[in-house]
Amino acid sequence: MQNEEMTNRSDILTVDPDEVITPDDDRDHAVWQELHNAFRSKRILTGTLDAVEETPGGTNFAIVYFKEHRIAIPFEEMISLTEDERYGDMTRRQAKILGNMLGCEIDFIIKGIDQLSRSIIASRREAMEKKRRTYFLSNNSNGSYQIYEGRIVQARVIAVAEKVIRVEVFGVECSIYARDLSWDWVGDCHDLYNVGDKILVRVLQVEREEEQVRIKADVRSVQESDAREKLSRCKLQAKYAGTVTDVNNGTMYIRLSNGVNAIAHTCYDSRMPGKKDEVSFVLTKINAERNVAMGIVTRIIRQNG
Repeated sequence: MQNEEMTNRSDILTVDPDEVITPDDDRDHAVWQELHNAFRSKRILTGTLDAVEETPGGTNFAIVYFKEHRIAIPFEEMISLTEDERYGDMTRRQAKILGNMLGCEIDFIIKGIDQLSRSIIASRREAMEKKRRTYFLSNNSNGSYQIYEGRIVQARVIAVAEKVIRVEVFGVECSIYARDLSWDWVGDCHDLYNVGDKILVRVLQVEREEEQVRIKADVRSVQESDAREKLSRCKLQAKYAGTVTDVNNGTMYIRLSNGVNAIAHTCYDSRMPGKKDEVSFVLTKINAERNVAMGIVTRIIRQNG
């Protein structure tokens, strides 16, 4: 009698009157059935890359959890790399790349299920190939590709470095450099993006060759720029505060506090500004073609660190 009461969840009073609590066993069974159905139909599933592991036997796996079920993906089924002695051992390269991808959302197709151990093996590579065929290599009802040059699409951010992010666009990966991410100077991509973000990009170029697809994309052209309007409000010989976003061969790239991009080749301070330093900037010239303010750094207001 007590057991019957324990399993009768319809008598549970919930905070939300519309909520139905499903027993853990029932929920787990439903997910397990969903995984089996996906295996039989070769349906693409989506999960988050949570771990990179090596077995005692030396086999390396990426680990994805799908509704609390562990999915193992062998390294060779995660990413495709070409042998290149300049970059060292292949497995170490794969581990480094996948380590930078931790937390990103990925697609996968289940390749095998062991009922007794409840272990699952999957392939991200096959899921990406399937998406490429669907969105880049097959014509839709109108006789055209779903993704073409100039189209704006949603992309997943799968890795972030200081000057570049890597995105996955419906089965195709590409890098987008800082200069193509924003109309503003970008000093560090980590300030704008995180692994796992979903962003809008414009596909600028598509190269289709049999089953292989290469693309170029940017984020900047998706955004509207008000740089010309902001620059028009600046006055020659006026002083502005700004933050250094980069220093390259003595040239200082500065983001003024009024939102204008600025360049300085000269600094009157005895110290050389570094990235993220706050500086005082005197505007001496306006480059209307590039929408950039040109001038001189008169002093460092505050050094970063």
